[in-house]
Amino acid sequence: MRRYLEPSQSRISSKCASSALVLILTLLSWPTRAGDQSQTFKIPPVKIPLNLKDQHVAIVASGVVTMARKNHGLNLLTLNLTADLSDLQQNMTALLGSELNKDNPCADRIEIQNATLVPTEPAALAVVHLHYERWVCVKLFGKQQTKKLIGGNAVIQMKLTPAVGPNHTELRLIPELEPIEADGSLGEVLRAGNFDEILRDQIQSTILSAMQKGTDLDTILPHTIQGDVTVQDVRFRDAGSGSLSLTLNGQAEVTNEQLQALAKQAKARLPLH
Repeated sequence: MRRYLEPSQSRISSKCASSALVLILTLLSWPTRAGDQSQTFKIPPVKIPLNLKDQHVAIVASGVVTMARKNHGLNLLTLNLTADLSDLQQNMTALLGSELNKDNPCADRIEIQNATLVPTEPAALAVVHLHYERWVCVKLFGKQQTKKLIGGNAVIQMKLTPAVGPNHTELRLIPELEPIEADGSLGEVLRAGNFDEILRDQIQSTILSAMQKGTDLDTILPHTIQGDVTVQDVRFRDAGSGSLSLTLNGQAEVTNEQLQALAKQAKARLPLH
């Protein structure tokens, strides 16, 4: 993307290791009998704590895996993951405020008053209400005085659509920014200062970081099949009552030897990373 460059892929912090290990050991407990043609396995919900700009949120990840025997000694593994982003929704105001709030006595003063994120399948809609003021400092008779040039409230709306990168291993987030709604001439001032683009990039960065951490296959899956999974589809969903979730569908072809290695790792109960 030219205008919509995604941030570098984030990794789950060491605080998430215990939760990820539980998920890995569950994943490795599948039976691998040679005679089974097709099996479905559930990945139970796992709470993954995240720390975004000193704001603590949690993503609950769960999923279903289907395995089917294929020819030439290869086995097809289909992965369907769901990440519950409702806690991210509830903390959007604080998350964006920690990044964008400013109180400069001689420049911009910004306060994020409210920020919401709602599903509009397969995308999500972010709506941000903010108060903006621009101040300048001048010296009169040797004393510094402040003067407000402009101030008012503004509303910014942005549609966010998840996408899969060209290599089918990375997640992207494509934003579509609506025109700023603002009091009087404030909208022109904000657009002239590229404030809408700054806000767009920050919203995109915050949500993409949560998406990547909640569906980081290199952390969730054992090392024996890391790099084998390709992501086929990713989208936002309405989980009910406006709760936002992210669904990811992927697949991989693994050898019988890889399946046997997974079974041995599960039996030994050894850390895989």
